[in-house]
Amino acid sequence: MRNVLLLLVLSWLTLGQAFGAVPSYDFVVAQDGSGQFRTVQEAFNAVPDFRKKVTTIFIKKGVYKEKLILAGSKHFVKIVGEDREKTILAYDDYNQKKNIFGEDKGTSGSASCYIYGPDFTAENLTFQNSSGPVGQAVALWVSGDKARFKNCRFLGFQDTLYTYGYGSRQYYQDCYIEGTVDFIFGSSTAWFEGCTIFCKTSGFVTAASTPDSTRYGYVFNRCRITGDAPAGSFYLGRPWRPYAKTVFLSCELGKQIKPEGWDHWEKESNKQTARYAEYQSRGPGAVPAKRVAWAKQLTEAEAKQYTLPNVLRGWDPTKE
Repeated sequence: MRNVLLLLVLSWLTLGQAFGAVPSYDFVVAQDGSGQFRTVQEAFNAVPDFRKKVTTIFIKKGVYKEKLILAGSKHFVKIVGEDREKTILAYDDYNQKKNIFGEDKGTSGSASCYIYGPDFTAENLTFQNSSGPVGQAVALWVSGDKARFKNCRFLGFQDTLYTYGYGSRQYYQDCYIEGTVDFIFGSSTAWFEGCTIFCKTSGFVTAASTPDSTRYGYVFNRCRITGDAPAGSFYLGRPWRPYAKTVFLSCELGKQIKPEGWDHWEKESNKQTARYAEYQSRGPGAVPAKRVAWAKQLTEAEAKQYTLPNVLRGWDPTKE
């Protein structure tokens, strides 16, 4: 009888693994002590430097108030939250908050979480800057190449998501990103697939600083722009640096989007260098006839050039 039960258990485990019902994690983080670590930073530190295999970290529900840094030597790290709404990585630094020398921390210094390591993946959790509407306050700062985020939330106000890395490729799928001024910004190439972009108060959705040498900046594909901001209170973007590139493909644009769509940040030369475009936008914020003259409505042939392999330079983030 005991042997029969053992065989049944082994069969169930085998089937469960085959169908993904019994996930395997290298480390578990839990505030109640039920995992190997109580803090996320401890788990990050425990990952072997330059490991060539994926290290998976499961984070149980809770608000983890930590200023997190994933070092550049930590490769192939994957973090998975137990519950997207209830697994929260948060901190409350902001631009003008003082460091130990009495100096402003600055925008880059305000981030709640820093990702330097390449081939990073996050799923099913929340990144938050909890300092409130106090100016620039970054929830997540990403420098590492080939960073993937699936079913994650990014909560903040100004400068919520900083796609910092020069040459970094980033992919956001089914994510929720909220903010006010320039709340998705930086120089990286980033593809946003099926994301909800939530506009609060008034401001600018994006502030790309795409380098002149980089062909693609931000691509929003089949995303939904919504929010509780008043009608006509948001621009789709403005160029933080010359040559900024941002494209919206088949997106639903809410009433929050201004008819003119884009802003040149009070610099006339940005009109010549910025590459702002849309393709088949829909919804009350989609009014192509009223867009600024220096933005573009793509043709079908032009839109077909925006594929994952083209934009992300051969990297396919949909494959493990």
